[in-house]
Amino acid sequence: MNTRDLVLVSLFAAIIVALGLIPPITLGFIPVPITLQSLGVMLAGVMLGAKRGALAPLLVILLVAIGLPVLSGGRGGLAVFAGPTVGFLIGWVPAAYVTGLFAERFARPTMAALPQTLGFFAAAAIGGVVVLYLFGIGYLAFGAGLGFQKAFLGSMAFIPGDLLKAAVAGLAGRAVMVGYPLLPQRA
Repeated sequence: MNTRDLVLVSLFAAIIVALGLIPPITLGFIPVPITLQSLGVMLAGVMLGAKRGALAPLLVILLVAIGLPVLSGGRGGLAVFAGPTVGFLIGWVPAAYVTGLFAERFARPTMAALPQTLGFFAAAAIGGVVVLYLFGIGYLAFGAGLGFQKAFLGSMAFIPGDLLKAAVAGLAGRAVMVGYPLLPQRA
């Protein structure tokens, strides 16, 4: 890694933290609030690619582990890792990696605007929704003992919001690709 990579990873870790400062959206029928930090994870993968994109949420998780209150609601410390939603937190790293992997393969700089934006959206939806939910629902079901059906059905209320976040990440990825491409290219 060079200095530019370190700065970009740190910048996107800061973006993830900053998105946690935005007050969470609470729905009356769901006890878990909707936060924008998963948007930061999608943005990291879409704009930085697989390896650098995965390092940004890993850095945030390390900050949480040492006790800094960088998660939504000012949460931090080792107690966060004992909560029922820790699967979503740990899932940030593979989610950003898979998002970046798909973005590197399906959103080329030479593509027209619409296919490129759709490629970024697909990458964010696959990595930032599907992969993240695999980890989150998996831990809720088996680690927290909620049961798969209950964990799965309870998480479905968040899908529309996360798809909206994926659309925002797709549009942002396109804008950055046009103005200042950061994404490493794969053959």
